Amino acid sequence: MKKLISIFALMALPLAILSCRSNNTNKAADNAEAASANEQTVSVTANGVAFNMIFVEGGTFTMGATAEQGDDALDNEKPAHQVTLSNYYIAETEVTQALYEAVMESNPSDKEGADLPVEMIDEGDCELFVQKLSELTGRKFRLPTEAEWEYAARGGKKSKGFKYSGSDNVEDVAWCGDTEAGTHPVKGKAPNELGIYDMSGNVDEYCADEYAPYREDAQTNPKVEADDSPGQVTRGGNFCDDSAPDCRVSKRGYCSGYVFGSLGFRIVMIIEK
Repeated sequence: MKKLISIFALMALPLAILSCRSNNTNKAADNAEAASANEQTVSVTANGVAFNMIFVEGGTFTMGATAEQGDDALDNEKPAHQVTLSNYYIAETEVTQALYEAVMESNPSDKEGADLPVEMIDEGDCELFVQKLSELTGRKFRLPTEAEWEYAARGGKKSKGFKYSGSDNVEDVAWCGDTEAGTHPVKGKAPNELGIYDMSGNVDEYCADEYAPYREDAQTNPKVEADDSPGQVTRGGNFCDDSAPDCRVSKRGYCSGYVFGSLGFRIVMIIEK
């Protein structure tokens, strides 16, 4: 059963926790504007709601407490380690309430608005959403791994080494530090180097991995499954985080099955070979 917690009760919790029906006839028509694999932007439509997926060229990067994170880096971001990723697509924005409702025919969000990120959802809701979206569109979607999330947040191969996703000035790219305001419409701040929005601030985002300490060895396309994990990885920081460091690209958290008005998700689209 989901454990409901209000936005304001959220502030008192430990930081680690803070932090469709299938219509085969319409699939081809819905995605007539979709580009071929490896184009920079692919447009997908689900039940009349369009959204963009951004191509991320794979490569090798250093994940975790890199130099630009400075003294703000926490122990759970260490050791920094090399990760190699294959190509993938990641959503331009967090999943909006308009898209979630088009797929799931419901909207659980605490603060309602079509262009606001969906929230008050748990990891199971995310998994059901990507399953239904995949059936509806004929494409394959899933949650991003933690490594895919961080690589995209850093700007992939176009990275300029920013502390936050797209800037060293948190106010340029992130909604944070304003509990009373709640969530904001997606794309309200500047994008990062890849043209992706809100990877710092607005709402924390679920990843596919179970939370566990980092390993120091180099890895390829990692996804962590841990029997003794305290919860599902969350990334990005949110609107009610008091400090900018909570919105850094390497900052990690987890959620232990609770749902919050400051926790949502974005999706990855698999490139079929």
